[in-house]
Amino acid sequence: MPEPVLAVRSLRKSFGALVVTDDLTFDVMPRELHAVIGPNGAGKTTLINQISGLISPDAGRILFAGCDVTALPAHARAVAGLSRSFQVTSILPGFSALENVALAVQARSGSSLSMFGRAAEEDELNAPALAALGEVGLGQRAHVPAAQLSHGEKRALELAMALAMAPKLLLLDEPMAGTGREETARLVGLLRGLKGRFPMVLVEHDMTAVFALADRISVLIYGRVLASGTPQEVRADPKVAAAYLGDEME
Repeated sequence: MPEPVLAVRSLRKSFGALVVTDDLTFDVMPRELHAVIGPNGAGKTTLINQISGLISPDAGRILFAGCDVTALPAHARAVAGLSRSFQVTSILPGFSALENVALAVQARSGSSLSMFGRAAEEDELNAPALAALGEVGLGQRAHVPAAQLSHGEKRALELAMALAMAPKLLLLDEPMAGTGREETARLVGLLRGLKGRFPMVLVEHDMTAVFALADRISVLIYGRVLASGTPQEVRADPKVAAAYLGDEME
């Protein structure tokens, strides 16, 4: 059996008296799209923030590609291949779509380009940035200022920025947040097309999207994994229905 790409072991995080991650153990296997679901306050984003290095756990270990990255800062994890998108869009609205992605390529490559330079004018950044935009269907929107993109296009742009980091694992924190039905369907199609290229962790409240995409689902309740299994196993688990999914499983 292959080793997990990501192995979270006995992770714990508290904010004062509030325990947000409670002795959590979690694996992601090669080529797997592993969805993490649960009610608001279950600790989903805190888990993603610990995996990506934005916050440090109080206890436990995070192993990525066989290496202990628990103490590594976020930028070092990103260079190592841990790439993520955010629940709240984090693009630069005054830059074009191409410039946003070119800056992500720059962050990965270590180019000497200044943050305030014309990123999209450097060929070594421009070509992979255009390729990433093409993958998410924004090739024809490359020179449009990010502020002028629709909400769904901004979510796709953020995905292109994550792809430009050449990920070995992609962390997606609610990519469908705030999108309409058509935009959600488009994003689901994009993610389905990326499945199998690299493993993904998907935090998402849209259960239609989760059950359409996930190979495995883990349900978080109060910072602990209540259940983990295939979509069919999770759908049939009475503990999950009682604690979270309820009528959504009808």
